[in-house]
Amino acid sequence: MDEVFLIRGGKTLSGEIEVEASKNAYLPILASSILCDGEMTFTNVPEFSDIDNMCEILKILNVKVLRKENYLSLNTESVMNTKISHELTAKLRASIFLLGALLGKFRQAVISYPGGCKIGTRPIDIHLKAFRSLGVKIVEKHGYIYCNASNMKAGKVVFPSVSVGATESLMMCATLLEGETTLYNVAKEPEIKELEKFLNSLGADIRGAGTDTIKIRGVKKLHSGEFKVFPDRIIAGTQLILGALCGENMTISNFRREDNQFLLNILKESACDFKLKNDKIIVTAQGRYPSYKFVETLPFPYFPTDLQPQLMVLETLSKGTSVIKENLFENRFNHVMELTKMGADILVKDRLAIISGVEKLFGADVYSSDLRAGAGLVIAGLMAEGYTTVHNVHFIDRGYEKLEEKYQNLGAEIKRMNIE
Repeated sequence: MDEVFLIRGGKTLSGEIEVEASKNAYLPILASSILCDGEMTFTNVPEFSDIDNMCEILKILNVKVLRKENYLSLNTESVMNTKISHELTAKLRASIFLLGALLGKFRQAVISYPGGCKIGTRPIDIHLKAFRSLGVKIVEKHGYIYCNASNMKAGKVVFPSVSVGATESLMMCATLLEGETTLYNVAKEPEIKELEKFLNSLGADIRGAGTDTIKIRGVKKLHSGEFKVFPDRIIAGTQLILGALCGENMTISNFRREDNQFLLNILKESACDFKLKNDKIIVTAQGRYPSYKFVETLPFPYFPTDLQPQLMVLETLSKGTSVIKENLFENRFNHVMELTKMGADILVKDRLAIISGVEKLFGADVYSSDLRAGAGLVIAGLMAEGYTTVHNVHFIDRGYEKLEEKYQNLGAEIKRMNIE
């Protein structure tokens, strides 16, 4: 059985939609929970399949997991160091965070290579090189990574290129490591600041998240606590683009302007009408926009790769020609072929997508290749004439909670179905 979204496009959307807590913040935070002694509670946990998969891995490590709706409790008093198999990591790219956490807690780890969406190679060599610079011995064989950190010592780590995952992994690894570890050329994403905030709330001593350099002074233990994760900036951006295309006084709540400023700047230049008030933004579509001539994906605070497919739908329906350059992942144009089925005019040359705007899209059978491509195709379906069937909904469920129900509440004609 294939779970799909069946969409009838052309509806104007209004009402209010709330941004869920951040998936990309929750995953490293949940992984880092094994560094703690006691119970952690989280009070705004979304129903993302990625979070479910991380909890399943934590159960294998003997973490006691209690989940009730948006409440999650993790008791790590009996946590064990267990080999993490391919069956577990294949579903979740963020399983790599457990490597840093296990090394920090137990000084050894065995983990299979991580899986996730197929948007590019996303090598983990930056993680492994950083661990080695602190004295970790690593052997890669038979699809597994074997790490021995018995001689690991605090020190300096210089990342050869900016990596969100490697930055977060080393923060976890060094939290319980005696001495001071300094990380240079780190990523500055808001999710890294949120990980710092979480660990510090439990007794860690980490400073500098959001800058080029992070300093971690090792502590002996972390205590239990409660935490509420900030809103998901990619979901916020997705809903903002949707509102710019077909919203009428559509309100997005739990919105943080500072996390989506680059996208707001793009929409300002495209003459989109929006109003910001506290943690809400009200969006009204203004017909076809002039194209935004050039945008490239770059690390925060610039335009995020996770909003590239959604922005491509906006540019597809704009007036004129635009270019999107994908700098981060070599396979993140898989959605282009699906959009062309719907009438889009897009030419891909290496890492460039050259988009000639069209007046309308037409419904078609399209297939999600990853989480964000799926979100973009749903937006395209909501804008298209006629019916669109979006296949591989399981990708979308990785980072959007009950998307069809939330869009139905705005007036969209979309439903989830099982087909053979």
